[in-house]
Amino acid sequence: MESLKEKSKRAEKIVEILKKLKGMPYLSVHKKDSPFRILIGTILSQRNRDIMTEKASKKLFSKFDNVEKMANASLKEIEKLIKQSGFYKTKAKYIKKTSRIILEKYNGKVPKDMDKLLELPGVGRKTANCVLVYAYRKDAIPVDTHVHRISNRLKLVNTKKPEETEKELLKIVPKKYWQVFNELLVNHGQTVCKPIKPECYNCKIVDYCKFKNKNL
Repeated sequence: MESLKEKSKRAEKIVEILKKLKGMPYLSVHKKDSPFRILIGTILSQRNRDIMTEKASKKLFSKFDNVEKMANASLKEIEKLIKQSGFYKTKAKYIKKTSRIILEKYNGKVPKDMDKLLELPGVGRKTANCVLVYAYRKDAIPVDTHVHRISNRLKLVNTKKPEETEKELLKIVPKKYWQVFNELLVNHGQTVCKPIKPECYNCKIVDYCKFKNKNL
């Protein structure tokens, strides 16, 4: 079991890493948007490359930009618009069902509660946490593939699944940093610490990483 001293040292390491990442120039990976668009955009991002998510979201929201329009859209039309997204037929069903539930059960407003969000079709913990953080500025740590990969590379956690990573991060990341943790690591994962051929030579936190200089 981790001692208080060890836990404190890990927390200090996390703060050092986040401060270094904060000092790097980057574009926000989560644009300010409505809770509904954040929810649907995150569903589209599941098992999908970032660039394809952005293209699919842009097409979908150009036609159906609010919950009422989305709930009343035909399944075939949603499928056609998000075809660039992986598993698009399944996602189209989730999007339509979720939109209908939000419209009818929650008067068109996306829930602010984790348990209620998890009841929506296609919504897991990552998606729910993204809504809580980016739509409602609630304290949570969304864990996607970037956060899971980088947290393990940095030896902050030793986990196999994103759900395990979230559980461990909630224990060790100081709460004041929960809301920024996802965005900082996602940006770093998109631009530097990539899944294949990470740019270790361009990494400001390489000294903390167990994979450092592997590609030099």
